[in-house]
Amino acid sequence: KKQRLLFAENLSADWWTMFGSEKLNALIQQGFAENPSLGKAQAAIRHAEETFYAARGGILFPAIDGAASFTRQKTSASAMPGMPGMLYNLYGASVHVSYTLDIFGGGRRKMESLLARIEYQQFQYEAAYMILAANIVTMAIQEAALREQIEISHEIIERLEKQLQLVRRQFDLGAVPFTAVLNQQTELALAKAALPALEKGLSLTRHALYALLGKTPGEGNLPVFSLDELALPEELPVSLPSDLARQRPDVRAAEALLHQACAEVGVATANLYPQFTLSGSYGHQSQTAANLFDGPTVVWNIGAGLLQPIFHGGSLTAARRAAIAAYDEAAANYRQTVLSAFQNVADALRSLEADTHTLRAQTEAVAAAKNALDIAEKQFQLGAVSYLDILTAQRNYKATRLVLIEAQALRYADTAALFLSLGGGWWNKANTGQEDTKQENTEQENREQENNEPPE
Repeated sequence: KKQRLLFAENLSADWWTMFGSEKLNALIQQGFAENPSLGKAQAAIRHAEETFYAARGGILFPAIDGAASFTRQKTSASAMPGMPGMLYNLYGASVHVSYTLDIFGGGRRKMESLLARIEYQQFQYEAAYMILAANIVTMAIQEAALREQIEISHEIIERLEKQLQLVRRQFDLGAVPFTAVLNQQTELALAKAALPALEKGLSLTRHALYALLGKTPGEGNLPVFSLDELALPEELPVSLPSDLARQRPDVRAAEALLHQACAEVGVATANLYPQFTLSGSYGHQSQTAANLFDGPTVVWNIGAGLLQPIFHGGSLTAARRAAIAAYDEAAANYRQTVLSAFQNVADALRSLEADTHTLRAQTEAVAAAKNALDIAEKQFQLGAVSYLDILTAQRNYKATRLVLIEAQALRYADTAALFLSLGGGWWNKANTGQEDTKQENTEQENREQENNEPPE
């Protein structure tokens, strides 16, 4: 089948349905529901969100605390000569208020940093979602290929066993030397020796599928796949280069980390400047609980504080330099992530092109090898060719059939790899309307913050 590239076309979020297998679709949905990696990513999002809310409350709003106290105490007689020591109770009830003014923007930049962290965790979740789907597709394709290779190996072994019986009869009649029997036995033994490796690979692949579904090996029943029941997607939506950086979750995550690092530079810079705090309290104090709230018992205070860093052994300026270095690191990581994204797409496209040529050539090779084997077997039975001719034909046919299955599976897997390298279409998920709205609000809040460029 031919595959056609559709440039500037949008990629569906459920791209795996293009393989036309209901069993595969159901398996992927099961993985989404039960794989623990997605639960881990969702918990990380909640953690980042609650951390932001906790910090926002202390930055935007004053802290208000209520206090109540009771003490029983005795004064010292020696402290006040001529006065006897006094024993009394003291009741108190008050409200305390304090608020640190964010004059130099350190609090706002901290909120910006935490918002960027939420965005990073959201894109990490989308990446985990798409990678899980791609891994399940790849494992299903690999299982189908191994299963068919095992089936072909059994057919070849059966054919070689029949041929061995024929060679033995010919040896008994003196038509062929004993070396022909030995060569045929060797060929049969090699075919049987390759079978356990394929069976092992099949078992390991199914174990990997169990793990992707959040199950232990052998828990429940996995469907059986074959390459014949998987449809090769014929239309491949390909994004424009300008859109790729906005679609790949790993690129967006790296961008969020860059934003966070930039905000942390602002936080470290604000720590170099004074901090102004307003505080006050209002309450009552009395020696008896009955008249605690009478007018004469009122106590209050109001004040303002200034904290100016003077000498910290260079730690504050070093912290700012470290934040700038972290920003430079995040910027380099972002550029590297973008480059890797373009490389992944280019590699996937080139691989599909090579897969097409390989599969076409290998299909022709299998057809030619099959014709050659059929002719050689008939001629061998008639005594028209030597045993070496039929042995060579058998070996060529076996090799070409196994390689054909590998080529078919590789083309399916590289198609899935292309969809993943394009971002997996996560932005088109029908059930993420609220998440998209939240993301848009977050980005709008970020744009309202200070300039993202770190200070010189």
